[in-house]
Amino acid sequence: MRKTRFLAGVGIVAAGLLGLTACNSGTPGAAPGASEGSSDEELFEIASDVSIEGSPTFDRIQDRGGVVVGVKEDQPGLGFLDVTTGERTGFDVDIARWIAGSLGYGEDDITFQPIASANREQAIVNGDIDYYVGTYSITDSRKEQIDFAGPYFVTGQGLLVAEDSDITGEADLSADTNVCSVTGSTPIQNIKSNFPGVPTTEFDVYSACVEALLNGQVDAVTTDQAILIGYAALYEGELKVVGEPFSEERYGVGLEKGDDALREHINTLFTDGGETWQAIFDKNLGASGITVDQPAVDAY
Repeated sequence: MRKTRFLAGVGIVAAGLLGLTACNSGTPGAAPGASEGSSDEELFEIASDVSIEGSPTFDRIQDRGGVVVGVKEDQPGLGFLDVTTGERTGFDVDIARWIAGSLGYGEDDITFQPIASANREQAIVNGDIDYYVGTYSITDSRKEQIDFAGPYFVTGQGLLVAEDSDITGEADLSADTNVCSVTGSTPIQNIKSNFPGVPTTEFDVYSACVEALLNGQVDAVTTDQAILIGYAALYEGELKVVGEPFSEERYGVGLEKGDDALREHINTLFTDGGETWQAIFDKNLGASGITVDQPAVDAY
């Protein structure tokens, strides 16, 4: 059995904030795989003299003099807040910064607003945020209330296992492999429905599943592969993502419904900015060892 490990610095507040400090080497709170000297200036430039005709969201941003972005802050490598330093890191966070930069606004002009998953559509509809970037899957039901730019990332349910595990994908799940996920989540329901003979363990947060995996109490953790890649990068050499995704989730940028001008602006940014997209991925998730291609946008 592997030596017992514990996640350091885990704290949950009423809003669901998770603070997690890496146990591996590196700067606490830094994006997995990022160098200490990495900065937005090395990834993209802040645009000037930007004009987006017909975008109510952009008009609101200009009137305010800043951007309000909805994010997550409990997902290492994607959207993470170090509660000690106040530093925000992650692939999604840098995508949000890139979009803000294309609108002419730098870090000092961005307000990051954590929004619970269940409240995302309402926050956009109410105008509480200008756009949302945070493992936000594009679905037909959500498009009834809001619009999406992207997708900027395509993922699906995957498996995180120990570096020395014999599990290579979902086909290896059996009565001898205990799989962990979050109570009430789609991934845990998928395991129960499609792999009825596989024992499961459930916690309220994924960090508890990762702790159980590091301690050898479970054999795999399952959720969206993008989230698992973040943990694999955080625990490089100890954990790995295996197999191919066995569902599909297309992450998009949530926008006010009918703001075609802003959606087109962001889609053009993604289409023309392949090198920047790759640099953001490499900075935040490159240490996972997983190769992911930038998806084509859906100009619906």
